[in-house]
Amino acid sequence: MSNIDEKKFQINQDNNFEIYNDKNKEIKNLILFLIISFGWSYLFWGIEIIFKIRVFVAPFGPTLAAFFITFIREGKKGVLKLLKRGFSFNFNKIWLIPSLLLMPSIIGLSYFIAILSGEKLSVPLIFSQPLIVVPAFFYIFFLGGPLAEEFGWRGYALGKLQIKYNAFTSSLILGVIWGLWHLPLFFMEDQEIYKNIPFIGFMVGTILFSIIFTWIYNNTNSSIIPVLLLHTTGNFGHFIFPAFESKYAALYSLILNLIVDILILVFFGLKKMIKKK
Repeated sequence: MSNIDEKKFQINQDNNFEIYNDKNKEIKNLILFLIISFGWSYLFWGIEIIFKIRVFVAPFGPTLAAFFITFIREGKKGVLKLLKRGFSFNFNKIWLIPSLLLMPSIIGLSYFIAILSGEKLSVPLIFSQPLIVVPAFFYIFFLGGPLAEEFGWRGYALGKLQIKYNAFTSSLILGVIWGLWHLPLFFMEDQEIYKNIPFIGFMVGTILFSIIFTWIYNNTNSSIIPVLLLHTTGNFGHFIFPAFESKYAALYSLILNLIVDILILVFFGLKKMIKKK
């Protein structure tokens, strides 16, 4: 081997070593993120379960963990960068359509399929109590999950996972983690949604939903606002359409979600879920 070849080989080895170290560093950061996220939320949810009181800070584990670790690793500049991504509209605005309408459409269609199949369900709140729809949307955005979670799940964890895995695998991993994080809610008496569905069904739902999140996140320049809206409209859809009263609407919703996921993977691919130009 010539001196030039030896130098090229050494450079490649050094580069591979740096890449390996970077990936391992990010995985360690991700593990720390998960410990803080689960620790914070499980602690306060445990207090809710034991003392029967509402602790509004409980769901904020993922977002707080993301900002904490970012501050420790990257300082104030990293925190500001993460925060700005939550307000960034630097993406094709066409992606606001699925962010706002896709999940209410899936849930609403599941609800109406259940009615057509013979089930008797309550009138959707969007028809029976239209005046509470707008306040409910903003309540869900700020206190119903999205703001508490998405700076963490998509804003932090998804990016770290995609350093090592492709978009599809990252979605599956994060979907499982996201589902397990919700486990204490199944032991709370006032959480009607979680009481009416089996945990395994919920886990399948978070995995399927996670693919949609990754698809939108990767096509909007890693902006957090589209996934905040997607999460909000997903929860909002269940609020205005009482699908969980149905024996089968949740199943219909999973099937429709699966169809959407298959279409995403077919047309956008598993690697990055980004439309090729």
